[in-house]
Amino acid sequence: MSAAVKKPHEIVERALELSRADGCVVVANEQSSANLRWAGNALTTNGVTRGRTLTVIATVDGKEGTASGVVTRAAVTSDELESLVRAAEDAARAAGPAEDAQPLVSGTPLSPEFTEAPAETSSAVFADFAPALGEAFARARTGGRELYGFANHELVSTYLGTSTGLRLRHDQPNGTLELNAKSPDRTRSAWAGSSTRDFKDVDPAALDAELAVRLGWAERRIELPAGRYETLLPPTAVADLLIYQMWSQSGRDATEGRTVFSKPGGGTRLGERLTGLPLTLRSDPHAPGLESAPFVIAQASGGDTSVFDNGLPVRATEWVGDGVLKNLVTSRHSASLTGLPVAPGGDNLILDGGGSQSLEEMVAATGRGLLLTCLWYIREVDPATLLLTGLTRDGVYLVEDGEVVGEVNNFRFNESPVDLLGRAVEAGRTEKTLPREWSDWFTRAAMPALRVPDFNMSSVSQGV
Repeated sequence: MSAAVKKPHEIVERALELSRADGCVVVANEQSSANLRWAGNALTTNGVTRGRTLTVIATVDGKEGTASGVVTRAAVTSDELESLVRAAEDAARAAGPAEDAQPLVSGTPLSPEFTEAPAETSSAVFADFAPALGEAFARARTGGRELYGFANHELVSTYLGTSTGLRLRHDQPNGTLELNAKSPDRTRSAWAGSSTRDFKDVDPAALDAELAVRLGWAERRIELPAGRYETLLPPTAVADLLIYQMWSQSGRDATEGRTVFSKPGGGTRLGERLTGLPLTLRSDPHAPGLESAPFVIAQASGGDTSVFDNGLPVRATEWVGDGVLKNLVTSRHSASLTGLPVAPGGDNLILDGGGSQSLEEMVAATGRGLLLTCLWYIREVDPATLLLTGLTRDGVYLVEDGEVVGEVNNFRFNESPVDLLGRAVEAGRTEKTLPREWSDWFTRAAMPALRVPDFNMSSVSQGV
């Protein structure tokens, strides 16, 4: 791309200048990533990547309503910019009226950093982490275990401009660490993970020490049948379940009677108590350590997301407040259809229960029950109840009289997160966690451990 339009904000401005549509939104994403991978207590690969995608959303007013056309391309050159804009306009003219059509958002004309260069990550993000990981490898070798895993860090700078004058910018760092420890004969396995913005708060030595304890627990193997067990769900498992719940909190679908949040006979369950515990489930773009975009970035319309809402402010929202269902996800369009407040979905999720107990303290207070590590392969069975199924993985442990006495077999579970909130009897201390199942799509979460008296382990699984 020529120097004249090389910078992201210049690309956005040039695309807007080229537009002949009645309305135009341009979203430029500048992405960089760095990663490390290791196996058998040794680094195997590392790398750094850079990328750019450009999305043009054209809106065209017609006799029957406003239509939209959306085209996204990667690595757009200067010579290709006009063809991208024209392709979006052609798509809009070929489309029928958009059901979700709304006036494009207007407001604050310029983010102060809009014209600045994009933020970038590099291998330097691992400057402190990599040596600490090397020390963890040495301890693992001495302790007779093998470490596998990966660390990934990415930075995405998003530049959003509209024909109504919005010029917004957001930098999103995102880091994940997944560490798996195995016994030399590969019969025992344990997993731990962390999410981070900069790898300065990640301690591989502490994670390795935790995994060593779990491998020790697994030296004794206990077979248990399927059934309902008192179960301690760690924060990562709670996050995976409640993220799916948030993804299912469509205000429109609930109003139309299609989800667990629909009221029998019509309407929604807003205002209904979901749990007797003082649980608050919320999203907040300014939550410390979990910061996310404070405005809507939508590169496609669907459900309760609309390209016409690009740039709309995203505010702190309680989905469940003190146990009561408070909000459902809406776009401006679906809010107008349902009469619900406008509430864009958040890009982080926090569950607060007022608890102060650590997971270890909750284990010590358990007479007999199961301690899970994580869940995976989660799939929806019934949207009307939000019944989910999935598997346990990398360690299910039996607790007796406050002590872990061994590892048990894996299970398939069948549970609804909404129903689980209603049956949970204790919530521990909220802490930042990495959702293992959804870590490719959603990493910004803080959850407590939950104690459920009758978690449904529907069948025995041979998974590991």
